[in-house]
Amino acid sequence: MNWYLKVLKEHYADFSGRARREEYWMFTLFNAIFSIAISVVFTGVAIAIEAPLLASLSYIYSLAVLVPSLAVLVRRLHDTGKSGWFFLVALIPIAGPIWLLVILCTDSINGANKWGENPKGIGNNSTIDQIGRE
Repeated sequence: MNWYLKVLKEHYADFSGRARREEYWMFTLFNAIFSIAISVVFTGVAIAIEAPLLASLSYIYSLAVLVPSLAVLVRRLHDTGKSGWFFLVALIPIAGPIWLLVILCTDSINGANKWGENPKGIGNNSTIDQIGRE
């Protein structure tokens, strides 16, 4: 839940920098849970009081989290060494979304890249690298 709140509070429209896998996937998980819950609640209430327009209010939540969703996606792509525009690969039929999913699941690039330092804090001088050299 902290990752979800961090994206909404600190990085609402921050398209620069990097986001690690945990930040992206925790935000995506909680966003999906809240989207489903809000849709079910508003649809249920709309049916109960016979107000079909009330069911469409769940779209307000979707619009509110559109910018932070794109921002965390772009920062996740930066973490894998790709440009933020690489999310457009999802427009390629069938293979595009699979390719994007694989990229979103890959590990961070160790050390700094042109979008900043590794958010995990693992760099070229890390303890893991030093242990491997001994």
